[in-house]
Amino acid sequence: MSHLPLSDLKTGVVTQAKGSAYMELNKTKVICSVYDPREIPGKTDYSMNGELYCEFKFAPFSCITRRGHQHDTEEKEFSLNLKRALEPAVCRHEFPNFQVDVYAQVIENDGSALAAAITCAGLALADACVPMYDLVTAATLGIHGDLHFKDPTHEEEMLCSSAPPEGSPSRSYGIITAAYSPTHNQVSEFSHQGSIDMDTLAAVIPTFTETCHLIYPVIKQILVGVSLDVLRATKDGGLYQTFKRELKENLLKWYFPPLKCLSKDSFRRHEALWIGGPFQEMKKSVILNIAV
Repeated sequence: MSHLPLSDLKTGVVTQAKGSAYMELNKTKVICSVYDPREIPGKTDYSMNGELYCEFKFAPFSCITRRGHQHDTEEKEFSLNLKRALEPAVCRHEFPNFQVDVYAQVIENDGSALAAAITCAGLALADACVPMYDLVTAATLGIHGDLHFKDPTHEEEMLCSSAPPEGSPSRSYGIITAAYSPTHNQVSEFSHQGSIDMDTLAAVIPTFTETCHLIYPVIKQILVGVSLDVLRATKDGGLYQTFKRELKENLLKWYFPPLKCLSKDSFRRHEALWIGGPFQEMKKSVILNIAV
């Protein structure tokens, strides 16, 4: 991760949650937790697709200025951005009439908090074994005239929130956050603040895709490592041998769940969800590692 501003990324940090993840982006620290599906509150009619409830919150001590306990306008907007970024990647038809709760809390904010929360929440969903079409990664870009800041810090965000001085070659300024599904090459959420002309906007799009493609294999490696740790812990029992045999026989069909699914029934619930999907390389890595 030396070429990325990610200094720490791990799963299983909240024991009470179905799935959770912790991420450090520069000095920004985010914890995300995902809980078991529950009935959609206050809904009387049947819903064919489940729902995601996403809540984004700054801890009171996370910013230079102390944040309140109640959700403010920025946190409500970020919660909506988080939901829009994750929904296209989740197989919501797999849990009809139910709701999955996703909570993202920033415990230290040094910029790019929304992008960190989106990436961390995508990893937490995978850790919770929520059926997904793809993992979600996100990146932030700050623009101040001709200056571009990838994953800007808080000071850089403050700079990008003000217009460049008169006479600057470019008068564009602002902060852009984009969520991206690398396997499907799709942008699931795009938001910006400030004033940015279309030429500048078109020129920076490749920067987002490049950054998200760099983060993607890091997340897959985390999931593979956790999965192998769980399997190795059961190596002396028949469960490990059953999984090893079935993984070898169904290499192109099985989705290998990343932590909590430790039964054949759990495997069958995830069957065929990842045919041609993003974990083909991961499954091959799993086979090579556990076949030793």
